[in-house]
Amino acid sequence: MSRANQPSRPLLAFALGSLGLLAGMVMIAEGGHWLSPNPPSIAPVEDTGDPNPTSPAPTHNRRPGQPARKIAENLIAPPPLDPSGIERTEPRPPLGELGLATAPKTPMPRDWRETLLFGPVATSSAVFEAMGRRVAISGTVNIDPDRTCTFDGTAWPCGQRARAAFNAWLRGRALKCLLPPDADRFAIAVPCALGKQDVGAWLVSNGWAMAAPTGVYGKAEAVARNARMGIFGPPQ
Repeated sequence: MSRANQPSRPLLAFALGSLGLLAGMVMIAEGGHWLSPNPPSIAPVEDTGDPNPTSPAPTHNRRPGQPARKIAENLIAPPPLDPSGIERTEPRPPLGELGLATAPKTPMPRDWRETLLFGPVATSSAVFEAMGRRVAISGTVNIDPDRTCTFDGTAWPCGQRARAAFNAWLRGRALKCLLPPDADRFAIAVPCALGKQDVGAWLVSNGWAMAAPTGVYGKAEAVARNARMGIFGPPQ
C-alpha cells in the first residue's frame, strides 16, 4: 500500500480511543432493563421478621430446657393418630409373690427393744448366734444341718446347703432384732431384719426354711415349692 493510501497516525489513534471508550460504556439489555457491565455490590438483606429463618441456630448456644428445633418439618411428619383407637389395658401383675411376705404383726411387750446384733453366724438355716445370744427367726421352721433332701431320686445334704446359703447372705452384717431385756439368758425366736429386708421372708421365699403353720410366710413357701427353690429343688 502506498503511503498516500494509508490513514494518518493521529486519525488511527483517535479511532482506537473512540472504540475503547464505547466498549467501556456499553450497556447490556436484559428483560427490558439496561444493566451495567459491572453489577453494583449487593446490600445486606434486612431482617423481615420471618419467624422461621432458613439458617439453623448454632447448637452450642442452646440453653438447657430449650425446645429442640424441628428439622424438615414439611417433609418428615409423624403418622396421624386417632385417639379413639387407643385402648388402655390393665397393669401387668407382679412376676412373682416372693416379696409379698412381711414382718410378723404380733404385738410385742413394751420393754422389748430393737437391738443390733453384730457379727451374726448361722448355725442352721434359720438360727444364728451373735454377741453371746442364740436367736431363731420367728415365723419359720428351721432346717437341721444334718437333714437330707431327695429330688428326682437323688439325695443331697440340703440342711448343710441351707446353712451355707444363710451365712453367705449374712456376710457378717449386723441384724436388727426385737429382743427382750434378758434375751442373753436363753435362746429366743424373734423377728429380725437385715437393713430393710425381713430375714424370715428372705429365707422362706428362697426355700432355705419352711413357714411356721401359724406364721405369715405360708404364701412365700408355696411360691418357693412351685419354683423348686432351695430345699425343694435339685441338689445345689
